[in-house]
Amino acid sequence: MIVVDSSVWIDYFNGKKTPQTDWLDSALGNTLSSWATGLTEVLQDFKAMRISRSHEIFSGNTIMAMGDVPWLCRVRSITGSQRKGVTVRKTIDVMIGTFCIHYRLPLLHDDRDFDPMVKFLGLKTIET
Repeated sequence: MIVVDSSVWIDYFNGKKTPQTDWLDSALGNTLSSWATGLTEVLQDFKAMRISRSHEIFSGNTIMAMGDVPWLCRVRSITGSQRKGVTVRKTIDVMIGTFCIHYRLPLLHDDRDFDPMVKFLGLKTIET
């Protein structure tokens, strides 16, 4: 299973062609691939997306609660990054990154805020 960040979904639904959206488009057509997403973050930007296409993609898929990762893991992620001189700009990205690290799931993203988590915390990403 892979986790797809909203940075990729937003580009995908807006028709923006990137290596990440190409990878996602290919994965969506593959019946063997499974994915998860931070649905709350995606829904925040729902007005910019095509509702019928998103309903088709998201309905019938398993939803995983990213809030179930112990808060201590998140605190360690934040404080570990800060000690290395990294400032985390968005709490939601810490939640997504920590979820992926905790469950050893790779992340497909197009957001530089995850780069310090890759470098310092062992976050695995999908290479596009």
